[in-house]
Amino acid sequence: MLPTLPPRHVTLLLCDGTGSVLGSLPPFDVAVPWWQEVSEVVSTARDLHRLDVTVLRLLSTNTPSSSSGDVTYLAEVAAPPDVALHPWTDLTTTDDHPLRQSWARPGGPAADLAWADAALIEQGTPRAGAAVQMRTWNLSSLWRLPTTSGWAWLKVVPPFFAHEGRMLATLDPTVLPPLIAHDGPRVLLKEVNGEDQYGAPPELLVRMVDLLVALQLEWIGRTDELRALGGADWRAPALGALAARTVERSAPALEVGVARQLESLIGSLPQRFADIASCGVPETLVHGDFHPGNVIRDEHRMVLIDWGDSGVGHPLLDHAAFVERLSPADLTTVVDHWSALWRQTVPGCDPDRARELLAPVAALQRAAMYQMFLDNIEPSERVYHAADPAEWLARAATIE
Repeated sequence: MLPTLPPRHVTLLLCDGTGSVLGSLPPFDVAVPWWQEVSEVVSTARDLHRLDVTVLRLLSTNTPSSSSGDVTYLAEVAAPPDVALHPWTDLTTTDDHPLRQSWARPGGPAADLAWADAALIEQGTPRAGAAVQMRTWNLSSLWRLPTTSGWAWLKVVPPFFAHEGRMLATLDPTVLPPLIAHDGPRVLLKEVNGEDQYGAPPELLVRMVDLLVALQLEWIGRTDELRALGGADWRAPALGALAARTVERSAPALEVGVARQLESLIGSLPQRFADIASCGVPETLVHGDFHPGNVIRDEHRMVLIDWGDSGVGHPLLDHAAFVERLSPADLTTVVDHWSALWRQTVPGCDPDRARELLAPVAALQRAAMYQMFLDNIEPSERVYHAADPAEWLARAATIE
């Protein structure tokens, strides 16, 4: 059982639609500790001050943990509130930045909601109540929208994830969240009933693997089509070069022993990739963040969500994240089933050897992915991922 985390101690710095700073509300606590989850922040501001706010972005925090602690956000209000505000003297906290996401700017969320409203009207299911802001951080903005035919979700992502809508429009819709509309980084989805599958029993874990592998089998030999959708290129040449750049950039901050092991690993990648290819499991679709929490299940079906990290590469790159938190017994069940699926589909292939050879490569991939996040988000929001590249490089260095 996971430990209970302390609440967040939240300060909201308010601005108007032009970005002009108005002052800050008195701090308050919210029970949900995770910084990116803002629905309770919004509802508490309404309950305490009768004030409707839209949280734009994280400004500062006193902890690097992505949860709990003192957290300050910038929040937009439609008009100056009828409540005493604390003066705010450090106006540099609201300076513009070229990497700021659209939804983190005043007026950005309103523009996203206007697009969603137009799409819902076009579908004949207009919004039937107030939009609920659920999440905002460097990787997404999430809103839950009541419509005349149930709930819908608006998701807006950075440019480097903008292929998600195209993926959802192209892949098998029976195992994906139902897509209403998409436009660049915006997607509008029907709500998926059910719960995420953290802690799922082994009989459900193997069903999740079945879903993913079935999708991957559909795209064998069609990598050019996948690349045209704009997803990441996790194939050997591109991934090897990306991993080498990530190691080179991070080397000064790594322990000497780790840096040496990584240098050796990078040097061995051409032969390792050749050995992986000889195992006979073909390149195809890669989800990129496949784990039980990204599977939603009800009594009728399972769906795979969050396709922002998706792309093309070795399908067993999706193995590492899925099994990371499994018990030894569940791990054995899942690994055996996963390998059997590929052996049945591609006679003569060796998925077990491929998986072992890919283990440090998958860690390098995670490090490179987090470095890409850091390179494309503004400084105040890098706290979410600042330690991740070094952590995953250290893992890669310790995998035989």
